[in-house]
Amino acid sequence: MSKREREHTELPIPNGWFAVAWSKDLAEGQVQRVDAFEEELVLFRGRSGKPIVLDAFCPHMGAHLAEGGMVVGDGIRCPFHGWRFDESGTCVEIPYCKRIPARARTRPWECVERNHMIFVWRHAEGKPPDWEVPSLPEFDDPSYTEPRFFDIEMPVHMQEMAENNCDPAHFATVHGNPHIPDSEMQIHENGRFFRMTSWQEAETPFGTHRVDLERDSWSLGVTSVRMKGMGEAGLLFFSSTTPIDTHTTHSRWAFTVSRNLADVAGEPFIKGMTEGVKQDLRIWKNKIHRARPVFCEADEHLAAFRKWTRQFYSHHPLDEVDEGDDPTPSEENA
Repeated sequence: MSKREREHTELPIPNGWFAVAWSKDLAEGQVQRVDAFEEELVLFRGRSGKPIVLDAFCPHMGAHLAEGGMVVGDGIRCPFHGWRFDESGTCVEIPYCKRIPARARTRPWECVERNHMIFVWRHAEGKPPDWEVPSLPEFDDPSYTEPRFFDIEMPVHMQEMAENNCDPAHFATVHGNPHIPDSEMQIHENGRFFRMTSWQEAETPFGTHRVDLERDSWSLGVTSVRMKGMGEAGLLFFSSTTPIDTHTTHSRWAFTVSRNLADVAGEPFIKGMTEGVKQDLRIWKNKIHRARPVFCEADEHLAAFRKWTRQFYSHHPLDEVDEGDDPTPSEENA
């Protein structure tokens, strides 16, 4: 076993809502194959316009419904023998039989469409959703630009990417900020909603202002980043980070800015903001996950974030560790 394997802790797949496709990429009647959560799924847009997600394999002879399956109404027809399944995954027609076996069904997945993305609910224990994906008003605001979209697929667990939101110290070394910004953390909605705000004086297209970077996390997979402090101008990143498996992540980003900011700052500013997201890639690709890191006193937000994330796992590598044994920055420096 290599040193990397000995020191790396494999995290499981968390529970929550995760994007599996862009809305713009799924037309009415279109079928897509989805690999997520170590599952194979079929995604299609029914004739009513709503997206539908089912387990991919037909219960009859195991054909993959996304490989040649055809949308019929709000259901899908298997490409192998023509069995038709409705949006609940129940077989409603076998072309050559009148009787339909009771077990002729495939698993349906809860699905919603928000903020230009299609989301699926995943829970290791099969529990139903206990929160909703938020609809962010900027995407429907005519004073904001049409959103831009980009994807990143990374050989890393999704929590590694999420931890950047509460790690202001890395802004200086990775993103070239001249100073480590001041930061504060808030947790709301009975502990489920996490907000991290950082601020500093900065040069903006409108002059020098105190600029606030407000990062909201509804779970490990749904996050927004807003830039505030420039009067009527604003900026929004919205992301959903989806586990393909325990060590591969697909992150989708939708980005929009207020039109007055776009008019003043121009295209270089917009491109620079999207490129900034990619500056972390080299770190993510090559790091390991330390379940019990050596924290310093500046890592209080990271330590709090680590504890917050535990609620999204049905089983976690530290579940057997007493809370009193879980290191905090102050204990590490004692």
